[in-house]
Amino acid sequence: MSKHNYKKVLTGVALSCTLFSAATQAADDVYRLKLAETWGANTPILGETTQKMAALADTMSNGRLKITIDSANKHKAPFGVFDMVRAGQYDIGHSASYYWKGKVPNALYFTTMPFGMTTPEQYGWFYFGEGQALANEVFGKYNMYSFPGGNTGVQMGGWFQKEINSLDDVQGLKIRIPGFAGEIWAQLGAKPTNIAPGDLYTALERKTVDAVEWVGPSLDIRMGFHKIAPFYYTGWHEPASELQFMVNKKAFDRLPEDLQAILKTAMRTAAYDMYIQSYHESAVSWAKMKEEHPDIQVKTFPADVLAAMHKANDALLEQAAKDDPMAQRIQASQAEYMAKARGWTKIADQAYLNSLSD
Repeated sequence: MSKHNYKKVLTGVALSCTLFSAATQAADDVYRLKLAETWGANTPILGETTQKMAALADTMSNGRLKITIDSANKHKAPFGVFDMVRAGQYDIGHSASYYWKGKVPNALYFTTMPFGMTTPEQYGWFYFGEGQALANEVFGKYNMYSFPGGNTGVQMGGWFQKEINSLDDVQGLKIRIPGFAGEIWAQLGAKPTNIAPGDLYTALERKTVDAVEWVGPSLDIRMGFHKIAPFYYTGWHEPASELQFMVNKKAFDRLPEDLQAILKTAMRTAAYDMYIQSYHESAVSWAKMKEEHPDIQVKTFPADVLAAMHKANDALLEQAAKDDPMAQRIQASQAEYMAKARGWTKIADQAYLNSLSD
């Protein structure tokens, strides 16, 4: 071999070693992300979802993707998660998108809507319809991606200290309830407000509010609402309450492609797992409530109240669509998908349940 060719070989070997070393280093790099959640430390189900997601990301990445979680008791801003992720103070947020309706009115559509889709229908819209793309279009203007963050299923209508017998009982009612449902209650003459989860029991106990809407048996019974508000109303307003993972765009885009895929898979898996866990825990808690707390009175809102809710919902949706082209697009997409999916729901799940005897 000539001296010239020998030098070429050495140069090629050196270059290959350099490239291999760089690739090995990239594969070994550890990426660390910080997550802020609206919930307090160790909140059942909601807080478990973020922990499962972080653990999945760690395992699937072989330790290359590390996510630390700050709960509300640490960052002290349960309703500040949106702003902290937007600004890059945190890389990921876990909350509910309808909490941001004051900042981003169209955010509320991605949690759930009164008289809207069930959980399977809504997941179909997110993952196989236009839901995910529309969510990212809305949140993209705020330097974020948005992903489903876990579903509670149908939520109960709330705990009331006094029974609701007619529309007259709604006048002046102080109720904790977020999202579009709060606007509907306001149209009926109530006084809705939003209160952080950790302050709900105290607000109800001190009569700062007359009623509290939270989730359902999976989480409600451990909050103790039944001790001070015995009337438990069935749901109408949140048939598919989806939480949200907000991810800062810059933080996500700087991840290697394989870690981006791992993070999305971890979020999607943890989100669906939360739905299954919520369903299980509600079934267990409901059986426990009937046995251990027989004084709880399960009620359905009177016909005139429900009719007024439907009317207010339709009027508010119409006004929102009239004022905002994006709201019109999202509403149209949801309505079209629900009409398609509901046809199957009626001849599948509903027909099956109707065929059973009590």
